[in-house]
Amino acid sequence: MSFGMQVSFLVVLTGELILGILGNGFIGLVNCIAWVRNGKVSSADFILTGLAMARITQLWVILLDSFVMGLFPHLYAAGKLEKVVTLLWTLTNHLTTWFATCLSIFYFLKIANFSHFFFIWLKSRVNRVLLVFFLGSFFLLPVNLAIQDTVSELWMNAYRVPERNMTLHLDLKKIFYFKTLLLLSLTYVIPFLLSLTSLLLLFLSLVRHTKNLQLNLTARDSSTEAHRRAMKMVTSFLLLFIIYVISTLLAVWLFIKIQKYQVMMLLMVISTIFPSGHSFILILGNSKLRQIASRLLRYLKF
Repeated sequence: MSFGMQVSFLVVLTGELILGILGNGFIGLVNCIAWVRNGKVSSADFILTGLAMARITQLWVILLDSFVMGLFPHLYAAGKLEKVVTLLWTLTNHLTTWFATCLSIFYFLKIANFSHFFFIWLKSRVNRVLLVFFLGSFFLLPVNLAIQDTVSELWMNAYRVPERNMTLHLDLKKIFYFKTLLLLSLTYVIPFLLSLTSLLLLFLSLVRHTKNLQLNLTARDSSTEAHRRAMKMVTSFLLLFIIYVISTLLAVWLFIKIQKYQVMMLLMVISTIFPSGHSFILILGNSKLRQIASRLLRYLKF
């Protein structure tokens, strides 16, 4: 891969990461200022702030990893730096995934309306429910760390094994790596299913609410709009999350399989859309953040 192409990929990736840091930084700054000013913070703002802070750290880790891999790959040969980067990426990836999942659950419990006693019980204890889900997710973290350590060890072998033995070495490891990759993908299944369930139940609640409005000959109210906004937010998260997971898994697999740096970098550029672009979707979907961002843009314009 030519040096010019490497620089081009790094420039595009750096632009994405800078935008993501600015977007997440804006979310965190606005909510922290409101927290200090009011002396309290809502559950939604707390989740958004935690998500923004975790994503800023994740984006810096990705930026570091991209430059080392693109310009100084020999630094990963020793393995120490790579293990630190893998640990930080796994931890921040876990936090961002579960903060976003808890946000989807929060939208469902706050906006949906069902008469079932179990839903009413969950709705009345929304903060405790979210805390249980978030803390419970850390039982999966050791498994995720162990899998990532195995994957990174195989990744580092690409730098350690002499080129003449690389083909044989990779052939012996591909089956093992595929099984490890499958286990890694399973760590994303639980948060994905929780968010998907929240979306489906929100849709069911909207359908029931719409039917009640039609029976009562009532015009569309604020609850209908809240349902639609929440569904858009959860749907955007799920779509970007799917793209992120697939591109991340493919990036590592294809690099091990065909050793094409440009393919891996292209997939990294695609995967970075999730932590960077989702922050702007959150800003547009939150009335407070959207109004402050609009005022800030007008101020910068003039």
